[in-house]
Amino acid sequence: MNKTLEFIKSILIPVILGGIVGLIISNFMDYDMINRPPLSPPAIVFPIVWTVLYILMGISYGILKTNNLADEKVNSVYFTQLLTNITWPIVFFAFKWRFIAIIWIIVLLILIIYMTAIFYKKNKLAGLLQIPYIIWTIFATYLTIGVYVLNK
Repeated sequence: MNKTLEFIKSILIPVILGGIVGLIISNFMDYDMINRPPLSPPAIVFPIVWTVLYILMGISYGILKTNNLADEKVNSVYFTQLLTNITWPIVFFAFKWRFIAIIWIIVLLILIIYMTAIFYKKNKLAGLLQIPYIIWTIFATYLTIGVYVLNK
C-alpha cells in the first residue's frame, strides 16, 4: 500500500471506530440528565473534541507507520489504547457502570501516556501530537469522577 493510502487509513480507523461507538451509545446518552461537576462542557463539545483527537491519533500513528517506525510495541500499545478508548463510552453510557468507568479511564490515561512516550522516542512530532489527548483525558477523568460522586 502506498504511503498516502496508509496514512489516510491510519486516520480513518480511529475516526470511523469513534463514530461507530457514537452511534451505538446515542440511545443511551444521559449526559443532560445527570448531575455534572463544575466546568462540564455542553454535550456538543464531546463529538467535536473526540473527532479532533482521533484525527491527531491517526496522524501520529500514520507518521510512524509510513516511516517504518511502527514495530510490534507501537502497534500493541496503540491498538490497546484505541480499544480501551472506544469501549469507555459503552461502559459509562450504555452500561452506566460509573465506578468501573473511573478505573477504565485511569487505565486509558496510563496507556495514552505510555503510548505518547513510545511515539515520542520514535518521532518527536508523533509524540507531541498526543499531548492534547493526554490533557483531554485528564479532564475527562475529572468529569467521570465528578459524575460518579454527584450521582451515587
